[in-house]
Amino acid sequence: MPGSTGQGPALPPARRGGVLLHPSSLPGPGPIGELGPYAYAFLDWMEQSGLRVWQVLPLHPVGPGHSPYASPSAFAGDWRLISVEELVRTGVIGPVALPWGTDRIDTAAIERWKEPLVREAGRRVSGSDACRAWVARQGWLADWALYNALRQQTGAGWEGFGHDGPSDALREAYSDAIAEEEGVQFLFEQQWQALRQEARERGIQLLGDMPLFVSGDGADTWCHRDLFQFREGVADPVAGVPPDYFSPHGQRWGNPTYAWKRHADEHFAWWIARVRRELELVDELRIDHFRGLVANWAIAAGQQDARRGEWAPGPGRTLFDALAAAIPGVLSRIVAEDLGDITPDVVALREGLGLPGMKVLQFAFGGDWTHAFLPHNYVGTNWVAYTGTHDNDTALGWYDSAGDVVQHRFRVYTGRAGTDAVWGLLREAWASVATTAVTPMQDVLGLGSDARMNVPGEATGSWSWRMRDLPWDKCGMMRSLSEVYSRK
Repeated sequence: MPGSTGQGPALPPARRGGVLLHPSSLPGPGPIGELGPYAYAFLDWMEQSGLRVWQVLPLHPVGPGHSPYASPSAFAGDWRLISVEELVRTGVIGPVALPWGTDRIDTAAIERWKEPLVREAGRRVSGSDACRAWVARQGWLADWALYNALRQQTGAGWEGFGHDGPSDALREAYSDAIAEEEGVQFLFEQQWQALRQEARERGIQLLGDMPLFVSGDGADTWCHRDLFQFREGVADPVAGVPPDYFSPHGQRWGNPTYAWKRHADEHFAWWIARVRRELELVDELRIDHFRGLVANWAIAAGQQDARRGEWAPGPGRTLFDALAAAIPGVLSRIVAEDLGDITPDVVALREGLGLPGMKVLQFAFGGDWTHAFLPHNYVGTNWVAYTGTHDNDTALGWYDSAGDVVQHRFRVYTGRAGTDAVWGLLREAWASVATTAVTPMQDVLGLGSDARMNVPGEATGSWSWRMRDLPWDKCGMMRSLSEVYSRK
């Protein structure tokens, strides 16, 4: 999402804008996107638009339904982002023909074509000195590579292949597949860090996104079962949220909940490694579902929806104290996603840590004029103001379906006729005192509900939107907003 900063004291460069767009949404030689020339073209567009931060969705291998929030690894990069064109340019593999036309969109077919090329490239670089040196520094990689080898063979996670965690015998049996995956991860790292460096040279920083929970059937739970709550091999309770704006039955995500005492006994070593890894990939990090670190909605495994859950205590400040002791400056690089059922103890933790919170303007017009998300009610500037997030409808889709009362409030508040609600919402975000203002690319493009990224609680049909062309005609509009509201 493009964004900007507010007026006031000097701010770190990382707090001067934003763009929420998963790199797999970038236009590329195919509709799944790559970290190749088209990603660099997007940096060109950002620079010309006066935008300073690119917010991305999680970079890890996607899970069921291509969800980046259900990844089988909290550490690995997604092979789908590796640019085949870049592999050819650098001579890792030879020239290859594209098996589709520019108007064809068949993600599954493209993945079937692309994966063997990426894995061949992984095998070729796995024995290089540079790859071996990088692998030796990645404490997470040996477990992920073994897990992925077993998953590739069986087509299932550990609940399907049934092994009781890593062993030397398994590592020896799958040594070739492990080396291949190490090479793939090395290639992802090379391409991502090159893009990140290019962004830095243009004054653009990357804001990442870290899901609070991990997959119950992924590498992290397979290798560290004692850090999660399992009963007889089944996650119990599981995570979710109570009934809210998005769902009257709440959301039963099904992720295992954390055995927080065990984490504390280990001085939060797994969390430190996880956050450190994220901050190797991005400049700042949004913690999704931040309130779950104070208390999370725990649902008994036998419950079919989230209505019958209970709040289970989280680690609170003790986790952040451990992170701060291990990772210098970490608190200055974190944004808290503090949406949902927010209680005073959640507010106290965020404010005590000095973390920016979030204001989502689509939620601001459903109550009276004292609503906390209306810009004139912001207390202080330590906020990130969003027109909407990846979980919301697009701004146009929201306004068209909002109903007469909400539309009327929007028109009264903005002083606009509602004929260009998207631009009105953007202007309110940019004009706010929030340190950073953010909008999805769909709103820059003025797209309707058919371009929505995700519908919370629905397992299929999401995460499929792709931007096919860069909106060069919007550069002047975006730059003008930043100049008018001193966000450059």
